[in-house]
Amino acid sequence: MRETIPLIDLFAGPGGLGEGFARFRAKGRARRSFQIVISIEKDPWAHRTLELRSFYRQFLYRPVPDEYYAYLRGEITREDLFTSWPKEAHAAKNEARLAELGSNADPSIYRWIDRALKNRSTPHWILIGGPPCQAYSVIGRSRMRALPEFEEDRRHFLYREYLQILARFRPSVFVMENVKGLLSSSNNGEMMFQRILKDLKQPLAALQEEGDDFASIDNTDEHLEYRIHSLGVPAENLETLRPTDFIIKSEDYGIPQTRHRVILIGVRHNLGVQPRPLVRHEASVTACSVLDDLPPLRSRLTKKLAVQEDSEENWRRTIQEICNRDWLINLEGCQHNLFIGQLRRSIESAVENLRSGLTAGNEYIQGEVQPAYRSDWYHAPALGGVCNHTSRSHMSEDLHRYLFAACYAQVYGPSPKMRDFPAALLPQHKNIHQAREAGQDDDFDDRFRVQVSDRPATTVTAHISKDGHYHIHYDPTQCRSLTVREAARLQTFPDDYFFEGPRTQQYLQVGNAVPPLLAHQIAGVVHDLFEQINVPNP
Repeated sequence: MRETIPLIDLFAGPGGLGEGFARFRAKGRARRSFQIVISIEKDPWAHRTLELRSFYRQFLYRPVPDEYYAYLRGEITREDLFTSWPKEAHAAKNEARLAELGSNADPSIYRWIDRALKNRSTPHWILIGGPPCQAYSVIGRSRMRALPEFEEDRRHFLYREYLQILARFRPSVFVMENVKGLLSSSNNGEMMFQRILKDLKQPLAALQEEGDDFASIDNTDEHLEYRIHSLGVPAENLETLRPTDFIIKSEDYGIPQTRHRVILIGVRHNLGVQPRPLVRHEASVTACSVLDDLPPLRSRLTKKLAVQEDSEENWRRTIQEICNRDWLINLEGCQHNLFIGQLRRSIESAVENLRSGLTAGNEYIQGEVQPAYRSDWYHAPALGGVCNHTSRSHMSEDLHRYLFAACYAQVYGPSPKMRDFPAALLPQHKNIHQAREAGQDDDFDDRFRVQVSDRPATTVTAHISKDGHYHIHYDPTQCRSLTVREAARLQTFPDDYFFEGPRTQQYLQVGNAVPPLLAHQIAGVVHDLFEQINVPNP
């Protein structure tokens, strides 16, 4: 019989970190696996996604029912699905909880956790998650620092919810993820990363120092201490670790995306074990290796007053207008003068060879899909197609910029910088033109960014929910930004992982998530730790 290691997921989002752990299966004689007993998320749409995936996981050791795939295809309602399998639906609702952590935390949270752990005859379990990152991200800080309440923003201190759980329930191991900006974030003159490391090492002492009352908690270990390790580099002496040693570059570990995040792994000091680092992959995984098999799409056309309706014919006509524009005839006006003729021919060829019969996609598209990379991880043959694969609407000006950017990348290699665009293609923003005239347009270099097909994609962030300018598809004959499913592929979500809610909310969930395939590798490291502890589970 397979033994399970209980797992609790805080700030779970749509569940990327938990998915990687839940799918981990040890090879050889080791029979342990991870079981999510509680996952907590405050956003209603992300919680719906989390709850649906929890339902799916009720069938880990038996066939997933046809009704699940019928729901993903839009053939039945969510209520129909849960009514068909009431026991599994009830278990999913008990596991995936809609609640907010922090100063306004639901007091039920600690009872849920206690209930999930109290019947375990062993105290060994794992805590995972990542506090919301707006207060730590470089972009978020630049926008928020001007606000008078920035220094008091409670999001600086949501990591203290970890301290609460660590102090109350003493997990054997914890994993905490956040943005790279955490390393340079400060609050009232104190560097937050050093503060967080110090507090995580001795969570009870840190909470008591701030006046938290633990008098009512039984068996709290006054000597509770954790050792904080890096997953990127081995270190016998943890005091020699630099802050940058905690940065994990996803592209080094088989993720088709250059996503750099701070990931900490804490091990309870009295266990006397330490984790190995993650194993680096020899070669990078390209964007095209996980996107090329998906059905090609056209973009939709943005609705404007007295403008043509959205249709394939009008989409094609809008793009074909590019051939009549002066900027294409006078490409020599670009700052890049090498291969100008080749670039013009690439653009003209793309316009001439626009795919025919393209749709703008849908929440479900029937057809055979199977990526070249890790099809065993992504592929869901029972689904019979792909879900969450519908394109955005774009303005004609943006379509021309997208076409130029995609063709530029094909000719020159990298995505174009703002200085590489013809002046006529620049957005009509006064600050952009002024910066370009002053030779200071670096701040806008990535305003339009195409994903290069033969390289890992750039970071999929929550900003993808606002527009697609940073995530332009590399195929100029599709001339559009990435769909939710394409973003999910780059984030390594399996094809039968369905994102609930309006499309903007779907993008937001994907951008905020931890890549499940990276989490799966972290789960392997944690599993090896539990093998070292060598304490039998029930």
